[in-house]
Amino acid sequence: MAVQAHPKTGTISSPKYHGLEASDLVRMYRLMYTSRRLDDREIQLKRQHKIYFQISGAGHEAVLVAAGQLLRAGHDWFFAYYRDQALCLSLGLTPREMLLQAVGAKDDPSSGGHQMPSHWGRPELNIVTRSSTAGMQWLQAVGAAEASIYFDRHPKALEQAQRAPLGESARHNSDEVVYVSGGDGMTSQGEFFEALNAACLKRLPILFLVEDNGYAISVPVETQTAGGSISRLVQDYPGLHVEECDGTDPLASYDVLRRAAEYCRARKGPALVHAHVTRPYSHSLSDDEKLYKTSEEREQEAHRDPIPKFGLFLVREGILDEHELERLEAEVDREILEATDYALAAELPSERSILQYVYSPDVDPSSSRFEAEPKYAGEPKTMLEMIPATLADEMERDARILVFGEDVADCSREEHLSEIKGKGGVFKATAGLQRRFGSDRVFNTPLAEAAIAGRAIGMAMRGLKPVAEIQFFDYIWPATMQIRDEMVLTRWRSAGHFKAPAVIRAAIGGYLTGGGPYHSQSGEVVFTHLPGLRVVMPSTALELCGLLRTAIRCDDPVLFLEHKHLYRQPYNRSPYPGPDFTIPFGKARLVREGADVSVITYGALVHRAELAAVELQREGIGVEILDLRSLSPYDWEAIARTVTKTNRVIVAYEDMRSWGYGAEIAARIADELFQDLDAPVRRVAALDSFCAYQPQLEEKTLPQARDLVAVARDLVAF
Repeated sequence: MAVQAHPKTGTISSPKYHGLEASDLVRMYRLMYTSRRLDDREIQLKRQHKIYFQISGAGHEAVLVAAGQLLRAGHDWFFAYYRDQALCLSLGLTPREMLLQAVGAKDDPSSGGHQMPSHWGRPELNIVTRSSTAGMQWLQAVGAAEASIYFDRHPKALEQAQRAPLGESARHNSDEVVYVSGGDGMTSQGEFFEALNAACLKRLPILFLVEDNGYAISVPVETQTAGGSISRLVQDYPGLHVEECDGTDPLASYDVLRRAAEYCRARKGPALVHAHVTRPYSHSLSDDEKLYKTSEEREQEAHRDPIPKFGLFLVREGILDEHELERLEAEVDREILEATDYALAAELPSERSILQYVYSPDVDPSSSRFEAEPKYAGEPKTMLEMIPATLADEMERDARILVFGEDVADCSREEHLSEIKGKGGVFKATAGLQRRFGSDRVFNTPLAEAAIAGRAIGMAMRGLKPVAEIQFFDYIWPATMQIRDEMVLTRWRSAGHFKAPAVIRAAIGGYLTGGGPYHSQSGEVVFTHLPGLRVVMPSTALELCGLLRTAIRCDDPVLFLEHKHLYRQPYNRSPYPGPDFTIPFGKARLVREGADVSVITYGALVHRAELAAVELQREGIGVEILDLRSLSPYDWEAIARTVTKTNRVIVAYEDMRSWGYGAEIAARIADELFQDLDAPVRRVAALDSFCAYQPQLEEKTLPQARDLVAVARDLVAF
């Protein structure tokens, strides 16, 4: 609704307006007031039990409308945090749309009722979907800024991103800035410092806004941040433009943010603005600030409230008179009342929507589309040799693919490449790719697993296809929050408007004779438990090629597990099957036929099952072996076929026996195929302990062929 007031213009030449017109100042106040009144209305609705959660942006409005005045919707990119209501209003979100999210309506444009209020996302405005996890956004914004630089240098990648599903969101402008914000408490997360490090290393066009209201829920800033000031703490980061401002003053904020944005647009590097704001309301309606703030402190904060301060400023400067200000506020109140009535009458999402957007609706990696016959050429390759061969073909085909992680490049110092052989990963799985495709596309990262995953998410959201490596599965755990709370939830929480189809490769497993407890872990069940994530683990070189290519061409995030013990084995080699060879996910491989007992397994236990089957065959026991190879989705139809054929089944897996991946398979067999069983379902797995360094202890801990032989004999004799 247009402002009906007629602002005066006589004093606009004053330098304290920083080039802003009277209409700009009035618009900024209107947005600030709208944001505050939205907070008030949501608080009222929450108390009436008409909405279910509320968190306010009160006290933050001034710096946010200043950012909205400088940055451009649909041009720049925004990783806004849940107090950025005034920014999102500035960029084009409406009170009606925000209240639709508050009631969880079907037509909530940010999430379709999937996500809490104040977690905005609008692809046409470049406002990226937001989670509730504190501090995860810093790294994703870094990945998005890396995409900005990459698209500048690789226009073919942008064209391919625009032709892919959701390609209409793959926008790029050569002077775009990536904005990311968070509260002072969020700077305590390791992801914040990992993001700053990566942004400064690559001189990325990213604007960090820290909105410091002095508290992280009830914890004051001096308890959160050494010295009580995040800007002083980071001021010596190389290439980082750092400024502070009074975030309750929109004009002072505008002046500081303008310099920061210009620094980023000029591609000089990242900028950090530390805005001192206030929080006149409690953290959320689940919190009561009276329990930890004194009345004197609350009164002091009230004097810094940006809404009455800026309204009074406009009147004193003669830009609006009191009646015009009152008329503007009344218009906003009417708009919010109308928006509230609309939202409360809005249709709610159907129960069917719970299962919508868990996976891509555009690409089904388990479909016949990914069935292909191999066209063999060359000498047999090991699994390890098959990785760079497959990646190279896919990188030739798709300019969106970037390969990165710890040690994956041949050499970070490019000037030395002519003198050295190069590394290409601790296992040499990416050897030669940097030489062939350049350091833009194959590069080393800091030793920071959360940063690897978080940056991959930001790149994938922009339309790139990151293939990131976690050097050892044992060290994936710092990245787990990025994977669990961000990567796999991006599509679902945004009602299909955003996606993060990254591929994460990780070397997994034991049988190393010397790997010890920190280089021999399994734990795939942690990730197969996550809806939205595809998880595969090949056991042969041929399957690695086909499944890796499917993973890259898939439109969902994929965890690609490569068993270290199988990397160089001679028995699983294969000639290269060609650049178009793919294997569908969710399709098991029948390794060996048998009539007496079935072994359902995957990874390094496939070969051990084959050794056990040879021994049992001498005793007249026929063993059928099913290699799942795809763990999520898995091939239930193939499992059912083998169980109904042999009526006896062993589920074998390398992880610890209790609560391991095979427990779910065993439980489902007992639940759905009980009438077909002639003996109990048995599990063969590792001991409920850790993998020791001493080889004899490792052998005792992990399942062996002899364990399969013993259990198979028991089942046949049952």
